[in-house]
Amino acid sequence: MTTNDMMAGGSGQDGHGKRAVVLLSGGMDSAVVLAIARARGFEAHALSVRYGQRHSAELQAAARNAASLGAAAHKIVEVDLRAIGGSALTADIAVPEAPTTGIPVTYVPARNTLLLSIALGWAEVLGARDLFCGVNAVDYSGYPDCRPEFIAAFERLANLATRAGVEAGGLRVHAPLIALSKADIVLAGLRLGVDFAETVSCYQADAEGRACGRCDACRLRAEGFAKAGVADATRYAPR
Repeated sequence: MTTNDMMAGGSGQDGHGKRAVVLLSGGMDSAVVLAIARARGFEAHALSVRYGQRHSAELQAAARNAASLGAAAHKIVEVDLRAIGGSALTADIAVPEAPTTGIPVTYVPARNTLLLSIALGWAEVLGARDLFCGVNAVDYSGYPDCRPEFIAAFERLANLATRAGVEAGGLRVHAPLIALSKADIVLAGLRLGVDFAETVSCYQADAEGRACGRCDACRLRAEGFAKAGVADATRYAPR
């Protein structure tokens, strides 16, 4: 990854109309990544995955983000991770509402590996050589698949295991938020016109996409707005 891949504020205008696949969950980080890809000149093809997560509100938010931020296309792929469970997001395990130590139960086994693999397959079909994802190694919940080492390893895998990697000049995996704080992400998104009220980050949002205000994702998001010194745009459910 280049310096621009590690920084949301880098000049990075390297797309020039080239296609890219952008993983779009409906959360604030992935919306900012889509805006970054568009600002760098990429024709962004947004990919969301219905993997058995607790609610569909984030996928509805992803569709709104794709439309408002100028994605060339938005595809939703279905993968049933509830079939293996193992996470509070894909099984009947309570979402913790207080900070925990170690890797939390909201970690979904191998999720980012699976999502990037689907994105990689679609990129080959599209003739895209760039993948974008919103992983973050600073203000995150301790997930092992949000680290720079993981992104670098997946990029190596992508270039070893695909026709595009072997015959078509290779692929790049961009993680422009990976070294940013949540406050930095908020500020980057505001500069790029992201409407954070139209994103859903909460692990247990209600059917209308309103946040619980208590889970780890809500805590990190609220701290990001507070440290950025801007009003919290999150829609919260009544308590």
